[in-house]
Amino acid sequence: MQKKSFLKIYGLIPFLLIAFINAFVDLGHKIIIQNTIYKAYEGSEQLFLNAIVNALILLPFILMLSPSGFLADKYPKNIVMKISAIFNVILTLIICICYYSGAFWMAFIFTFIMGAQAAIYSPSKYGFIKELVGKDFLAMGNGVINAVSIVAILAGMALFSLSFESLYSSMYNQTDEILKEVAPLGIVLILFSCIEVFFAWRLPKLKQTNKDLVFNKKDYIRGKLLINNLKLVFKNKTIWLCIIGISFFWAISQLYLVSFPVFAKNELFIENTFYVQISLAFSGIGVILGSLVAGKFSKNYIELGFIPLGALGMFLMAFLMPYFISLLSYSFLFFFFGFCGALFIIPLNTLIQFHAKENELGQILAGNNFFQNIAMLGFLLLATLFVKFEINVIYLFYFIALVTFIGSFYILLKLPFSLVRILLSIAFLQRYRLLVEGFENIPEKGGALLLGNHISFIDWAVVQMAIPRKIYFVMERSIYSKWYIKIFLDKFGIIPVSSTGSKTSLELIAKHIKEGNLVCLFPEGTLSRHGQLNEFKAGFELACECLSEDDGKIIPFYIRGLWGSAFSRSDEEFSARNRTLNKRKIAIAFGKAMPLHSKKDEVKAKVFELSFMAWKSQCEAMHTIARAWIDTAKKNLNQIAIIDTLAGDISYRKMLTLSLFLNFFIKRKSKELNINLQRGSYAPKEEAIGILLPASFASSLTNLSVLIAEKIAVNLNFTAGEKALKAAIKNAQISQIYTSKTFLEKLANKGINLNFDTNIHLIYFEDIVEDFKMQKTKIFSMMLAVSIIPSFILKSIFTPSKNNLAIAAILFSSGSEGSPKGVMLNNRNILSNIAQISDVLCTRNNDVILSSLPPFHAFGLTVTTFLPLLEGIKSITFSDPTDALGVAKAVAKNNVTIMCGTSTFLGIYARNKKLDALMFESLRIVVSGAEKLKNEVRTTFEMKFKKSIFEGYGATETTPVASVNLPNHFDVDYWLIHRANKEGSVGMPLPGTAVRIVDPNNYENLKTNEDGLILIGGHQVMVGYLNDKEKTDEVVKEIDGIRWYNTGDKGHLDEDGFLYIVDRYSRFAKIGGEMISLGAIEEEIAKFIDTEVVKFCATSLEDEKKGEQIVLLIECNNEIFEGVCEAIKNSNIPTLFKPRYYFQIEKIPLLGSGKVDLKKVKELAKNLAI
Repeated sequence: MQKKSFLKIYGLIPFLLIAFINAFVDLGHKIIIQNTIYKAYEGSEQLFLNAIVNALILLPFILMLSPSGFLADKYPKNIVMKISAIFNVILTLIICICYYSGAFWMAFIFTFIMGAQAAIYSPSKYGFIKELVGKDFLAMGNGVINAVSIVAILAGMALFSLSFESLYSSMYNQTDEILKEVAPLGIVLILFSCIEVFFAWRLPKLKQTNKDLVFNKKDYIRGKLLINNLKLVFKNKTIWLCIIGISFFWAISQLYLVSFPVFAKNELFIENTFYVQISLAFSGIGVILGSLVAGKFSKNYIELGFIPLGALGMFLMAFLMPYFISLLSYSFLFFFFGFCGALFIIPLNTLIQFHAKENELGQILAGNNFFQNIAMLGFLLLATLFVKFEINVIYLFYFIALVTFIGSFYILLKLPFSLVRILLSIAFLQRYRLLVEGFENIPEKGGALLLGNHISFIDWAVVQMAIPRKIYFVMERSIYSKWYIKIFLDKFGIIPVSSTGSKTSLELIAKHIKEGNLVCLFPEGTLSRHGQLNEFKAGFELACECLSEDDGKIIPFYIRGLWGSAFSRSDEEFSARNRTLNKRKIAIAFGKAMPLHSKKDEVKAKVFELSFMAWKSQCEAMHTIARAWIDTAKKNLNQIAIIDTLAGDISYRKMLTLSLFLNFFIKRKSKELNINLQRGSYAPKEEAIGILLPASFASSLTNLSVLIAEKIAVNLNFTAGEKALKAAIKNAQISQIYTSKTFLEKLANKGINLNFDTNIHLIYFEDIVEDFKMQKTKIFSMMLAVSIIPSFILKSIFTPSKNNLAIAAILFSSGSEGSPKGVMLNNRNILSNIAQISDVLCTRNNDVILSSLPPFHAFGLTVTTFLPLLEGIKSITFSDPTDALGVAKAVAKNNVTIMCGTSTFLGIYARNKKLDALMFESLRIVVSGAEKLKNEVRTTFEMKFKKSIFEGYGATETTPVASVNLPNHFDVDYWLIHRANKEGSVGMPLPGTAVRIVDPNNYENLKTNEDGLILIGGHQVMVGYLNDKEKTDEVVKEIDGIRWYNTGDKGHLDEDGFLYIVDRYSRFAKIGGEMISLGAIEEEIAKFIDTEVVKFCATSLEDEKKGEQIVLLIECNNEIFEGVCEAIKNSNIPTLFKPRYYFQIEKIPLLGSGKVDLKKVKELAKNLAI
């Protein structure tokens, strides 16, 4: 499920408005008092009174520590904020009366009382953030609320300072006279206070009253509650260190706020308070920007690296502060100080909320306020001492520089790794972006062992960036022991380990987990050479043997996005191709905690499954096929896109031009035909366009143009028979079909005569070509526009929709359920499967793909049609995959490197005597799919062509590829084979695809090597069956947030994660890559055979050429057997439905329940066929 947008969280907007108004009103009162002092007093007296004002505002936060924390923990925080808002209105009304009566000291006192209201409000406000947005958005929530508060302060400074100057008359210099002049500002404050009450009533109630909490007044008066609160703060070292850091930041800020107006008046000779306030306001702008940056880069995780970076930035600004003489330069210094300060405090605030227990959060946040205000009061006291001893204000600036230096130095000692990490992140900011899934599965405290995949040299940094806690990493001793990095690594708590003599290391791992620390280990023991998971070593099992289950948990994780980077061990060509990308998104997904004594096979299975979550963010961010096509074409305008047997070489420039032009043609035709669609309840609203073409330039062009026109491409299966074809056309409500006269003639020559209803409009490519010839000038203009106009403008003009959930294609079966099922695939299905396949095939810039599979197959549409066009790889189209010599010529002539085919087609090539190994010499990968690869085909092909066949597995419903075998790699450094294929298996699941083996009766997970029902989960799982919601719900189930497709196949996963298919639960035969329902065949035959007289059962047997063939067992009298066989052979049922063999038997085998014994039927058919 897609995560809710941050701004769409219910109650967030009213909460932000309340935070804004509260800070705005508080600041308004403070500015009126401060500016009155500024106008009425001079020099040291002014500084002293300023310090007193600030101290009185801060004092309630100290005195109200225990009550404010208690209220926030006991009562729903929205209720506390409501009552605070009401008190705010009352106090503002009283203060306004004081303004009008000129009662300066009364206004002074009530401003102090208002501080008490703010002290009660503050813990509830910050505690409410965690309740409202959750842990995933915690850092962003803190960043936004901080930014909103500062915006309010800036708005207040600007409005009230400017209004004060406008209302103030220089002829008055007494406090009572000045207050009366600016009294109308009180009315504004009352108005905003009332608005705050209105929005407070719109806050959601997120928790109930905690009746167990009781406030002890006697303990409060005696100071016991204060001591208990402080103990609670000091109980967690992380929390109190964060509080100290935040306190010093605000204390320093307070010192600047008090001292800079005096400095500006005495040293810079500026009298106008507005200018001084504006200069200070730049610090607020910096805080806003810094808060948003910290929140944005900490979405779903806490970016600790901002803490040392912010501390160093503050020190630098503080160091420079005494050496400038213009107000403008100070404005810039304050801006950068505020920016760095926000980077510093946002992660600290987030860490406090992250580590605090739910029922203690209010008290801890109140403690945070207590220490902040103690620190601010201390620094204000220092300012008054400077006044008393008449010390120049500039020495306060030197003092601040010293404090920031000491703080920065301490933080660098504590978080050296975080600083290095953030600096690296900034260095690669334009190329890398970290996204975290499953952040809620990270334990806030306690021991845990992190186990995941290992694909790059910087995996450790990715893991640490995602987790706010310190992690102890396990590293190969041979790397750790190098003297020039050992000193550096020791700072980060590295645990060295080796294959021999690592008992001490295993004990150290166990010790850290038992002590409540996080330990990260990559159980593969080496970097992957093929991007997939290697064998998991059992070392971590040995480390956990001496631990109890209560000592910690195992947290599995999966990293995506670094395969193909300069830090991975992918081949150079694939890395070079990936380095051309503008920005790389790295994702890490954390799974739910597993028992500490879990076996390596169980952990590996979970890590495999987590790849789905790691791919989630990338797949959700994908746009559409049409937009992806424009991007790819623009990047490769001068490169060859397709070499076609008829059209010749077609560049991306030419193909993009023609696809945009054909898009207009398709839209115009639809308008001319005035198509009025009446869609079913489970069907897309867009028009479906029929395409009846083989693998060719024309087919690829039409598919792209249909999608640019925001319609649905339906590639019709011309081998399924006329009946199935018409059923598909009717189901999809197709009114126009793009085809070719030449192609239809070729089909007729092969005995396939297709007759269409009169309401179907056939649009021939020959006619389109003639039409285009008449518009050469327009086409040339379009080509010029394509060459000049940037990609983003082309996309906004031609493909404005970014909805990747829109249906892109419908693929029909050959009628396996009596009528063809329309598999609806959306843009995300196809694009995600293309990205997965490209990753595992390690596609290169110089790759050439043979596109010979028909586009009405998912394998042909996704892998050999769309993949090369969207990945910028040259494709060679060849329309007849059964023409072995023609395929060989296409491969040899164009140096094809990737060839995909079915077992049937590859068998044809292997048996053809005219083909030689030299013709296929350029191939680096041969992939088999759509049907089971026969052992004899594999052996014959490999012996003849000296090329391995890598078998894959999938279904139309999975777009189609779910798993695939890959070439093995040998790691000479570790003398280790990175196994990526096993004979008899269909490979490991693709990254981003999850495979489960379950009990078909209850869907419970089965163990390794145990046969069961195969479920495929992933972003490539279809939307559903067209106009058949019921059938969709039968085969697609949502479990644990993943949509799973029930394949109907029986198989198992071995200990290394390889998938094996052993049988089928559903009654299907796979003939030449086509899935044929045996039940549907029986239903068709039953329409013209008397089932009371004749009993029959269909089954399937393996066939060398077609994969499988249909066998019909017939129970009937001898006299009618021949007649029954002839009736079936001469019937109008689809050719694919007609059995190859007919056997007469005495009785159809039945189970005790009376149902047909399908196992015995198959065994009987095998015996009869011998």
